[in-house]
Amino acid sequence: MPAVRSVLVVGGGAAGCAAAILLARSGVEVEVVEARPGTSDAGSGITLQGNALRVLRDLGVWPAVQARGYAFDSLGLRAPDPAGTVVAEIPDVRTGGPDLPATLGMPRPVLAGILLDAAAEVGAKVRFGVSATGLDQDADGVDVRFSDGGSGRYDLVVGADGIRSWTRRAVGVDVEPQGTGMGIWRVHVPRPADVVRTDLTYGGPCHIAGYCPTGEDSVYAYLVEDVQDRSGLTPTEQVEVVRDLARAYHGPWDEIRESLTPDTHVNYTRFETHLVDGAWHRGRVVLAGDAVHSCPPTIAQGAAQALEDAAVLAELLVEAEGFSEDLLVTYADRRRDRARQVVDASVQLGRWLLERTPREETDVPGLMRRISALVAVPA
Repeated sequence: MPAVRSVLVVGGGAAGCAAAILLARSGVEVEVVEARPGTSDAGSGITLQGNALRVLRDLGVWPAVQARGYAFDSLGLRAPDPAGTVVAEIPDVRTGGPDLPATLGMPRPVLAGILLDAAAEVGAKVRFGVSATGLDQDADGVDVRFSDGGSGRYDLVVGADGIRSWTRRAVGVDVEPQGTGMGIWRVHVPRPADVVRTDLTYGGPCHIAGYCPTGEDSVYAYLVEDVQDRSGLTPTEQVEVVRDLARAYHGPWDEIRESLTPDTHVNYTRFETHLVDGAWHRGRVVLAGDAVHSCPPTIAQGAAQALEDAAVLAELLVEAEGFSEDLLVTYADRRRDRARQVVDASVQLGRWLLERTPREETDVPGLMRRISALVAVPA
């Protein structure tokens, strides 16, 4: 019998939905509140490494993810020259095991929809447009107030409400994300026929120009620059900035650039990072995913680490005979060092680029091998 009977999950992202699925499937009464009014068709893509796919398979959603995404097993490196020359094609590590692809790209809203549907199918109650506004806890449970005027009492609250986590602040965890000095432009456009994997270009006006196929008909393309204030741009001006930056890159970039229209949705965000170094819980409130750690997407491990958090937390809660805060201590102890290594590696890669560190003074292949070996072992 699980250690808890009722759980509130604050946040309907990857970590929140994964925890809801695993707990509800084991007989826990689970409620998910998501501040957004619903899932959106707008959004960029997401790159999922094998260790993320391993958790998605355990959640029972791998067939749906596989059908809606684009899988591949190598990474390409291109030169910032007039031909976009391929200078290397590197076999990628299947960190999820030999029966899963190394990497899969898919539209971020599609993954969100699959996970939310799966949570509802196993009995979790999902409420959109609702956020937590207050909580009080005692030794036996947590009383929560909601933005719609309602309230509820739960054995446990899981704060999986993202990098700006309300839950983290509400329980007094005084850690906030810090910028790393980079910003990223993202667009989701039709896939050129010759885009069959992630290709990265280093150099030119951007630190990184890359893309990842997200389906037979779509690709997620991104440009990473020195961070600057882009807040005053209109949507049309954002498209023009992306088009202008992309002019330095060729090969498939030529078709990607030409596919941009004034109506293309552009997303611009700053790279940020944080890690809660101490306890990941306060009493019966525990944090997961971006609420407790975040990293720049330089090694595409953000969603994977969030999913791993949910898997470890649910495993401990389901297998325990009764609740104790020691379970939450064990959860953080199992996850903290692994998350730290991923966060540190992501930041280090960005720092080398920002500081224009000579290649001979870096060890990108060694860093990537180390992280691949780390995440190949289940969390």
